[in-house]
Amino acid sequence: MLERIFRCASRKMWKDEGTPADSYYQVHPDCTDVPQSKFRIKAGRTLSARKWHAAFSPEGYLDIEKILSRVQRGGVHPSIRGEVWKFLLGCYDPNSTFDEREQIRQRRRVKYALLKEECREMFPLVGMGKFVTAPIITEDGEPIREPIVLQQINLEDEPAPLTNLDVDASSSEVSKLSNGRGPMDKKEIQWKLTLHQIGLDVIRTDRALVFYEKQENLSKLWDILAVYSWFDPDIGYCQGMSDLCSPMIILLEDEADAFWCFERLMRRLRGNFRCIGNSIGVEAQLGNLASITQVIDPKLHHHLETLGGADYLFAFRMLMVLFRREFSFGDSLYLWEMMWALEYDPDLVSSYEDDELTNENTERSKGKAKSRRQCGKFERENLRRGGKNAAAPLPISVFLVAGVLKHKSSKLTEARGLDDVIKILNDVTGSLDAKKACASAMKLHKKYLKKVCDTKI
Repeated sequence: MLERIFRCASRKMWKDEGTPADSYYQVHPDCTDVPQSKFRIKAGRTLSARKWHAAFSPEGYLDIEKILSRVQRGGVHPSIRGEVWKFLLGCYDPNSTFDEREQIRQRRRVKYALLKEECREMFPLVGMGKFVTAPIITEDGEPIREPIVLQQINLEDEPAPLTNLDVDASSSEVSKLSNGRGPMDKKEIQWKLTLHQIGLDVIRTDRALVFYEKQENLSKLWDILAVYSWFDPDIGYCQGMSDLCSPMIILLEDEADAFWCFERLMRRLRGNFRCIGNSIGVEAQLGNLASITQVIDPKLHHHLETLGGADYLFAFRMLMVLFRREFSFGDSLYLWEMMWALEYDPDLVSSYEDDELTNENTERSKGKAKSRRQCGKFERENLRRGGKNAAAPLPISVFLVAGVLKHKSSKLTEARGLDDVIKILNDVTGSLDAKKACASAMKLHKKYLKKVCDTKI
C-alpha cells in the first residue's frame, strides 16, 4: 500500500516533466524583464520527495551520501527544498534521529520567540505585521517626530492620515516606541538605526514575486532581519542580507525555522559583511579571486590590473549575494543547493550542533570518523589536494565568479576601462546556466589546487 502511494505521488510530482523551476515561484505578470529559468526538474535526476524520504532510516538517520550525490546531479524538487536545505546548511546533523531533531526544533523555536519578544520590548512594531522605512531615532538616540515616522509607527490596522493637530499627541507614542525603557545603550541605538534601512531593502527585495504582494510576507522578512541584527550585533544588518534571507521565508512556513536557516547561511557568509575600519570583509574574497585569476588566466588578470581593477570590486555583487541578481529566482536556489552539496563538510555541520545535540548523539558524532564519501565533491578535492592545510579553504563561490570571468575572458581582455568590464559582467544576467557554472567552478578549483601544490613542491 505504501509503495503504491509513493508511485502515485511520484507520477503526480513528475507529470510536468521538464517544467522550469520558476514555475513554482509565481512572478507578477507585469514583470517581463526578469531572467528566465534554465533549470528544468527531471525525473531520475532531481531529488524527489520519494527519494528524500527513502534516505532516512526508521530511527531518522539520513544517508547524506545519497542525498549529496542526487543534489549535485539535479538539484532538489521545490516541494521538499526547505526541508533538504536544513541539512545542507547544517541546521541538523544527518547522524541524529527524528526525536532528537524535533527536540532541537522546539528549543530553537522557543529561543527565536524569546529573541523576538526582546526586540518587541524595545520596538513594539516587531511582530505586528508592520515595518518602518524612515529613521526612528537620531544617532544620539533621540526619537524622530516627523509625520512619516508617526504614520509608520501607528499600531492601528488602518491609521487615518495625520494632521498637524495629531503630531503633538503622537509624539509621546514615538518616545514610547523608540525609547520606551529609559536611556538606551550603544547596542540598542545601533540596532534601531538599522531598522529603517532593513525596511527600505525589504520593499526592494524580489518584488517581481507575487509572494511579496502580501504585507504579511514583507513584514516577516523585516522581522527576521531585525531580530538577526539584534542577535548578531557584530554584523548587524548590511545591504544584501535581504536577498539571502528572502528564499528562507518563501521555502519555510515557520518563521523560526526560516530564521535559523538564515542564521546558518550567515555563519558561512558573515565574514563578507564584517566591517573593519573603512574596509568590508568581502574584500578578502575579492583578493582571493584576484589570486585565482592570476593563476588560471594571467593574461586576463594583467589586463584588469592595467585598467585599475586589481581590487576586483567589479565582482563585489556576485560574491555578496551569491549570484541572486545574475540568475532567475528558481535558478539561483538551484545554484545555492548545488554549491552547498558540493562543499558539504560533516565536521562543519557537527560543530554547529555541539551546543544542541544530546550527550548520546554528541558522543556518537565525535566517535565516528569522517568519511570522504560523506563530503561534497568540492570538499573531497580539498582533502585530496591538501587544501585543508590552508588557514581557510576558499569557498566554491569564489571559483564560480572566477568561472564567469574565464568564460568572458575574450571580451574582458578587450575592455578599454572598468565601465566596459562592469557592462560585460552585467550582460551575463539571465544567460548563465547554474549546472554549467558549478561544473566550471569545479574544474577551475582542481586546476588551481594542482598549480598551487606544484608550485610549493
